[in-house]
This record gives sequence, C-alpha cells and structure tokens, in this order.
Amino acid sequence: MTGRPGSADGKNRGIQPGDGRRRARIPVARGAASEHRLPGLLAALCDRLPENRLDEWEQTLARVSGPDDPLLVGFTASQSAAGSAGRMKALLQVWRAEAPDLPGAGLALALAAVRAAPRPLPAQPVISGPVSAATPARLTSGVALEVIRCASASLLIATYAAHGASDVVEEISAAASRGVQVDLLLEETTHAVTAFSNLPPDVRIWHRTGSAGVLHAKAIAADRHTALLGSANLTDRGLTDNVELGVILRDPAVVGPLVDHFRWLIAPQSGLMRRYR
Repeated sequence: MTGRPGSADGKNRGIQPGDGRRRARIPVARGAASEHRLPGLLAALCDRLPENRLDEWEQTLARVSGPDDPLLVGFTASQSAAGSAGRMKALLQVWRAEAPDLPGAGLALALAAVRAAPRPLPAQPVISGPVSAATPARLTSGVALEVIRCASASLLIATYAAHGASDVVEEISAAASRGVQVDLLLEETTHAVTAFSNLPPDVRIWHRTGSAGVLHAKAIAADRHTALLGSANLTDRGLTDNVELGVILRDPAVVGPLVDHFRWLIAPQSGLMRRYR
C-alpha cells in the first residue's frame, strides 16, 4: 500500500489532488448495533492522522487478537500526539460494543480499505499553542512540513516574518532538490529573507515593490491541490508556542484560484513584486 505525503517513508497517498472524492462505506461485523460508529471512527482517523501514524495504527491492529489484547495497552500509552490516545480509547470502546468478536486483522483491513478508497477531504483546523479537546485540530508545525513534502511540481510560500524554523527550511530545500519550483513571497521590512539564506539558488524569493501596505499573508501551497492558511508566521514560536489558528485545504477547486492569485502578484506585468534573487 502507498501512503500520504508527509509520511516517514515518503509515500504519496492522502494529500494530493482530489476530484470529487466520496467516502467509502465500511461493512461492519454481523450482530453489531444498529447505529454503527466504528466506520465513522476509522474514517475520522484517516482525515486527521498523517500517513506514517496511520501505518502504525494499521500494523498494530493487524497484530492483535481483539479490543482487549494487552498489546493495545502499550500502544495507547505510546500515543503522544495531541488527541491520539483519546482516539484509540474511543476506538476500543466502540470496537468492544459493536464488534467484540472482530479480530484485529479484520479491523486493520477495514482501516486499509478506508485509506485506499476515495473519500472527501474536508477543510481541517490547524493550531499552534495549547491543545484542547474542543476540536480535532492538527498541529501547525507538523502540517507545514506535510504540505511542503506533498509538492511535486510547485511550492508557493508567503510569510510576514521568518526566523528559526529549521525543519521548514530543510523541507523547502529538499523540495527544491527534487525539482519542485519554489517561490517565497516575503515581507522585506521584517528581514524574513535571512531565514532562507542557505536555500538553493534556484529558489525564487520575492519582495513587494513600493511601500503601500505590507505582505502580511501566511500561506503554504503545494502544487494546486493543498494549502495551509493561517495566522502563524514561519518562526519557531509561530509554529509551536504561540496561540495561532489556521486551516488546511485539500480541494483543488479552492486551492487552484488561491495559487493563481499569488502567481498574478509575482507576474512581471502586475508590477507588484520584484525578484530578490
């Protein structure tokens, strides 16, 4: 099986161009309650977890005999990502209630089916700072890297400020090395360009022309299918500690026009931005 961009093995399944994808229906074991929550929980996992984490869940489920297997206790305890332990506990509770005789291999197969089948990829909240149980949000630091990794042809990044964020800089460099055309739109007055001084020379950096207003947008767009928009600058604190809010979009119908707007901004005929290098 293949995986989403951003997974540890570099596989390429989840965050990519969509074309009206619909969620697959998952069969559940006979004798389950009339209101089946298990399929919905599996589908929610696929929408919220990166592919490398889903790989771990699938592999672990395939090795257990059922919802009370001791191996799941250790796996649940190892879930350090925000909300992951709670999701596993919820899954175990519903598994016991709806299909207690379903072996782990069966549930792993159902999870694999959800991962492989076309399904909608809704907009998803992304946060920095304290994590609550109020919303199933992803963390900005991880999503930023994931979006950069899924670019195959072009990567467009805009930020008002930038410093530190070495992981992001490394991923941008890796994208350029694999042939992705990278454009960085940076605010000149914040000296954001300094954070990217070690990037390959074929990475294009853009500043505004004139002095009316500032470049205050924060966006990372991979090709024309995936974008992270939010309040966080590409700084260590913006990606992790500050209270920031954003959204990840995985719909080409929405992301495409957004990319077109930024391409218009940097086009020579617009006269709005100049090439720094």
